[in-house]
Amino acid sequence: MFLNFSVLQTFSSIFDFKPKNKSILTLGTFDGVHIGHQELIKKLELASKSCNCETVVLTFFPHPRMVLKQNDEIKLLNTIEEKKELLEKYGVQNLIIHPFDNTFSEMLPEEFVQNILVKQFNISKIIIGYDHKFGKNRSADIHDLIRFGNQFHFDVEQISAEEINQITISSTKIRNALNDGNIEIANSFLGHSYSISGKIIEGKKIGRTIGIPTANIAIEESYKLIPKKGSYIVKIICEKKPYFGMLNIGKNPTVNGNQNSIEVHFFDFNKDIYGKEITVLFLKRLRDETKFTSLDLLKNQLEIDKEKAKEYINSL
Repeated sequence: MFLNFSVLQTFSSIFDFKPKNKSILTLGTFDGVHIGHQELIKKLELASKSCNCETVVLTFFPHPRMVLKQNDEIKLLNTIEEKKELLEKYGVQNLIIHPFDNTFSEMLPEEFVQNILVKQFNISKIIIGYDHKFGKNRSADIHDLIRFGNQFHFDVEQISAEEINQITISSTKIRNALNDGNIEIANSFLGHSYSISGKIIEGKKIGRTIGIPTANIAIEESYKLIPKKGSYIVKIICEKKPYFGMLNIGKNPTVNGNQNSIEVHFFDFNKDIYGKEITVLFLKRLRDETKFTSLDLLKNQLEIDKEKAKEYINSL
């Protein structure tokens, strides 16, 4: 992992970005900003130093699958804000989040290269995976891009199949791991802890009655992937301070709940945080969601979970 903490400039359209000099570009959805993406960013940064060029990441929102396959209920690993924070942490100078729509998807490869890459971005080099496709109907590939590079005088650096296979990571694999509750596998692929962010809202306050108060988290972005139901050990960032705790995702079957909720219990914490924004980082999964026959049995299990969680945290 490398941390650059560059000052990220963010643009909401391709046409808002006007480079001060030549640029080096990579593009993609960058969902998760996982360790494969991080390797790509490393290459981008190293290449920029050799020619004093600006680094640019071009990505899109909504995710192209949301537009082109409207019945595809894809859930994303990052919200826009999370993606910005990660790309800044990993050293990107310029991030362009261009609106993806049907009109953009119809752009011919030649038009994209000439009008966007050359005229708008003034690129010196593009770094791209060997299997990248672009343009209308994804009709152009790396060979077309190399041909365009020769025509318009920019370099194309191809990430080989061998390099990609060495890091057999994809956003889809990470989504699958999270859907299966395999937090530690997902985190190893990401190179950082998976997280969710949201506002603390009032719940049923059942946790207080058994001595384990919880805070309910409301997540605004409906497209954000929520891991599998169950209990987790988590790290919480609240008002810029770190805390540890446990988090439960599910319907609270013991009290006959019928709606999914996300509830977090802070360790060693006693503050009113209703209305506050918090970020929760997933560290380890404890168990599946379970329906207990009484609140006493639920309380006993939560106390066991708490001891396990504290043992794990003390081992970090």
